[in-house]
Amino acid sequence: MNDDLWVMIEPLLPPWPEKAPGPRPVSDRLCLQGVLYVLHNDIAWQLLPWS
Repeated sequence: MNDDLWVMIEPLLPPWPEKAPGPRPVSDRLCLQGVLYVLHNDIAWQLLPWS
């Protein structure tokens, strides 16, 4: 995802809760990139490459 698209999408996402238990697991941008990858490539979530 390029920076221009992220600048448009980021303000639409809700903020991370202040009192959420534990650390934030994954950045919003990385999570959205995974969703877009799966939808664009029409693959199962289980086939998503984990890094």
